[in-house]
Amino acid sequence: MSNKLNVLFLCGWYPSRVLPTNGDFIQRHAEAVSLKHNVTVIHIITDQKNKKNTTYTSEVINGIETHIAYLKYSKNPFKKLLLFIKSFNILIQKTASIDIIHLNEIFPFGIFSLYLKWLKKIPYIISEHYTGYLKSSNTKITFWEKQISKHIVRKSFAICPVSNYLYKDLKDLGFKGNYEVIPNIIDTELFIPSKKEASFLKLIHISSLKEEHKNIKGMLRVAKSLSKKLDYFEWNFIGNNGNQYKEYIKELDIKNCKISFLKHQSHSEIVHHLQKASICISFSNYETFGIVIPEAIACGTPVISTNTGIALDFKNVPFCKIIPVKNEELLLKSILNYKTLFADLNITNMHTFVKQQFNKKVISNKFSLLYYKSLKR
Repeated sequence: MSNKLNVLFLCGWYPSRVLPTNGDFIQRHAEAVSLKHNVTVIHIITDQKNKKNTTYTSEVINGIETHIAYLKYSKNPFKKLLLFIKSFNILIQKTASIDIIHLNEIFPFGIFSLYLKWLKKIPYIISEHYTGYLKSSNTKITFWEKQISKHIVRKSFAICPVSNYLYKDLKDLGFKGNYEVIPNIIDTELFIPSKKEASFLKLIHISSLKEEHKNIKGMLRVAKSLSKKLDYFEWNFIGNNGNQYKEYIKELDIKNCKISFLKHQSHSEIVHHLQKASICISFSNYETFGIVIPEAIACGTPVISTNTGIALDFKNVPFCKIIPVKNEELLLKSILNYKTLFADLNITNMHTFVKQQFNKKVISNKFSLLYYKSLKR
């Protein structure tokens, strides 16, 4: 089967006027699928600024028909549920034809997938990214949410976690299904290598900078120790202004270095920062994927990462050093030994490594095969 399909992306996360970058990794999946198929996106989100119960937008974004419902904020869960159901019913009317549903977020949007499968016999697959399913995240999932989610997964044609790390924890939760790991997408035409200036050590970390998740204070303590060993280095933290860490930095009294916090950057700006860096650091306590890791590698920048997310799949490659979570001593040692750890790297090979696994066309082909298989069932 090679005909063009009509694919409905049901999204718990997606870029919107409320959260412009939220779920941009799902948008990249949708854009990849649109290389081969017709894609329609449905997303529903609460908007604190809404005066009406619901407002709707429908527009074509990067070739994808995108329908978003913005709900008025309500503390009443019953009212919120009714608004969600009503919005879904209105948005689904805007979708002329559906061959396959691509669900993004098992719960609660998976309930809509179950409904469409029961009512119209439309199969669905699931892409899952949620850190809450990781044991190390300590997220509490209610009994009923877990039971409903298990049923949603069981009735899907396939569930596609974005990493083996997430796959293992989903299975350990008791989610039984047809698993196939399909990762996030790296724009390998944008994230490209560049020749580095090796004048001094330049470290970079890119994330939300949330302490519980990303362990920023752990990296700052390592910066303090590093400052006692080196005459000078720089460490850029990109993701927000870092105001919550200013007092802690003062307490540490770090010398001989420049620590900078930069607000959220565009993809083109991130490429520039990664190309200039000596090492990209990911010191997370948990990750389902960790997209900056393959982005850095695609730019020819080696990575030191905790054993989380996609980094676990890179433990045997010469441009990624994997260390245990919270191990500040080994992070320090690895940074100090980076010239030995990452000796004679070939930046062209690094870029090719990422392109072969995370390129848009590669991911598009993987999803297409699943779609066709689901329709032959």
